[in-house]
Amino acid sequence: MARIVQKFGGTSVANMERIRNVARLVKKEIDAGNQVAVVLSAMSGVTNQLVAYCEEANPLYDTAEYDAVVSTGEQVTVGLLAILLQGMGLKARSFAGWQIPIHTDDAHGKARIVEIDTDDLIGRMNAGEIPVVAGFQGIGSDGRVTTLGRGGSDTSAVALAAALNADRCDIYTDVDGVYTTDPRIVPKARKLPRITYEEMLEMASLGAKVLQTRSVEMAMKYRVNLQVLSSFEDIPGTLVCDEEDIVEKEIVSGIAYSRDEAKVTIQGVKDHPGIAAALFGPLAAANINVDMIVQNVSEEGHTDMTFTVPRSDLGRALKVLEQVRDVVDYRDLSHSDTVVKLSVIGVGMRTHAGVAQKMFSALAERGINILVISTSEIKVSVLIEEEYTELALRALHTAYGLDAR
Repeated sequence: MARIVQKFGGTSVANMERIRNVARLVKKEIDAGNQVAVVLSAMSGVTNQLVAYCEEANPLYDTAEYDAVVSTGEQVTVGLLAILLQGMGLKARSFAGWQIPIHTDDAHGKARIVEIDTDDLIGRMNAGEIPVVAGFQGIGSDGRVTTLGRGGSDTSAVALAAALNADRCDIYTDVDGVYTTDPRIVPKARKLPRITYEEMLEMASLGAKVLQTRSVEMAMKYRVNLQVLSSFEDIPGTLVCDEEDIVEKEIVSGIAYSRDEAKVTIQGVKDHPGIAAALFGPLAAANINVDMIVQNVSEEGHTDMTFTVPRSDLGRALKVLEQVRDVVDYRDLSHSDTVVKLSVIGVGMRTHAGVAQKMFSALAERGINILVISTSEIKVSVLIEEEYTELALRALHTAYGLDAR
């Protein structure tokens, strides 16, 4: 008997017929002799509507009351699924996050899980009951409902799997696995049967939308085997696992891209110790994440700096930089929000040379200029003009031999 956590996203529970399909998938695991706990999102679009209600009521809403409102979406789906499972002759009971309880910190709207009490759940599962748990929510130290932020149901599921010492956490969604790149742009993209935690974390943080970054971080920390599956097709998915569990490791496993990028260039900055801190300290204080950074010497005694920020934060970043102009004393400031970040990812990079060169050559052959470069142990990222996104993705996918054979 295996202990499995099944998580179903918003598109998987979008209406009653789809919730019935979820019930059939849960029953399939029960019929196979496994213990199952289920984690659900709200119906597709419901959370957005609840957020809109809060903003309409008061744009400067109390975040604790915001959590009280937006957490209700998941409570509807868990109750409906429990009713359907009971109608199939199965023992099932729905739970809001506070009823488990899933303890979080008190950061309403973006809480982090601290601890999950699982004694009651384990007892219920050993007695043949199926807990149906509302994702995305928990309870703070003040006894108030909290929510975990966008994609929080994935995090709920992985955290519950870790706390239950589950054999596997199955993430059911509207795609059938993790692909080498976006198949909507590159028709020759291949589904990966397995991918390492590290590679999946890079792909999630660099634009791939299959799994939420925090859920992958948690899976890697607690070594929870994650499986990404389709709710609508009975076909194998992708297993996210330890590097040691993959026999044949690709040099490059995938190519991710992110359109949520903006480039800022500051020219004519005096080149002396502390100048970077004077620039990036105020940006950090404003909670603006700076990603790729390039610094080069320009005229004698001066330097130019180029860096990226999230596109949605560009306006705030420019305002901060204007405020520190007297301190930093730069000559000119320019920016662009028509850029995209491409990232080549693979654990095989650790032991193979020439990965970056192949990327640069493939882009150069197609006349695509590289604006910024950054690297890590298992990835190479470049910033290019947004208009070349599709051409660059297809070129790199072919260059690294990732095309479907």
